[in-house]
Amino acid sequence: MSKKFATITGVHGYVPDYVLTNKELETMVDTNDEWIQSRTGIKERRILKKEGWAASDMGVEMVKGLLEKTNTKPEEVDMLICATITGDRVFPDTANTIADKVGAKNSFGFDINAACSGFLYALTTGSKFVESGSHKKVIIVGLDVMSSIINYKDRSTCIIFGDGGGAVMLEPTEEATGVQDSVLKSDGGGREFLNMAAGGSLKPHTPETLAAGEQYVYQEGRPVFKAAVKGMSGAIKDVMARNDLNNDDINWLVPHQANIRIITSVANQLDFPMEKVMMNIQKYGNTTAGTLPLCLWDYESQLKKGDKIILAAFGGGFTWGATYLVWGY
Repeated sequence: MSKKFATITGVHGYVPDYVLTNKELETMVDTNDEWIQSRTGIKERRILKKEGWAASDMGVEMVKGLLEKTNTKPEEVDMLICATITGDRVFPDTANTIADKVGAKNSFGFDINAACSGFLYALTTGSKFVESGSHKKVIIVGLDVMSSIINYKDRSTCIIFGDGGGAVMLEPTEEATGVQDSVLKSDGGGREFLNMAAGGSLKPHTPETLAAGEQYVYQEGRPVFKAAVKGMSGAIKDVMARNDLNNDDINWLVPHQANIRIITSVANQLDFPMEKVMMNIQKYGNTTAGTLPLCLWDYESQLKKGDKIILAAFGGGFTWGATYLVWGY
């Protein structure tokens, strides 16, 4: 029996309408446009302001667009995984809410919480269900509503994050396209450097935790920066070595859009040319689990069947990894 691959047959993204510019941030915290751009590469980010909307509503827009693009009926979907840290509620999971809202009645699903590496983890997980032959139409959603957990008085975090994400469809093929290999890593020792202190069983919300701002993202920039560059460049080298790839073989590197300096540092570590690095951080900021599918959506018209792509991410946990993918259409 020939090997089955899980190939991407479509991608669709969504970002909210509201644009939060660096100029507007200047009125909220002690910062300025030049400083933000030089430190992060971000000019603007999108913020979800629609009344009553949550993560699942953004997910619905992504999935509806994806179903239309791939000519798929909702009831044909047999699995939906959502990578997010800002789901509608602590439980139930957002994947099932999205499936219900789009009418994917025959799918089962769950959320993956791996922060900025979530989409990579979910893509690899979903691909295994397709490769095994048990599932034929698997949707992978990566999205976050980071504005719901950001303190807009903390200039170290509020300049970085935005809302948005995207979804891909995985389907079986016997052609050597789609997900080829992944190197996924984690180190729970990094949990104190990037986290949300309260809201879990360790420290449930109380008036005291709320007064202390522990319902917001906390980040120690320097250790996160160093670990991100080392982790992503190491995972990329590993997955390339395992598949006998060199820089010339790779058409696109898709790094997590965390910070322009992390992206350029990773490219420099690999001697990888910046013209082959996907980048849209200037428009959307860091959308956590949403960055990788948003890049694929933005660059979709430039992708050709057979293009060799490396996806890489690093996030809270610490979590990190790289996936080697061959574009399927």
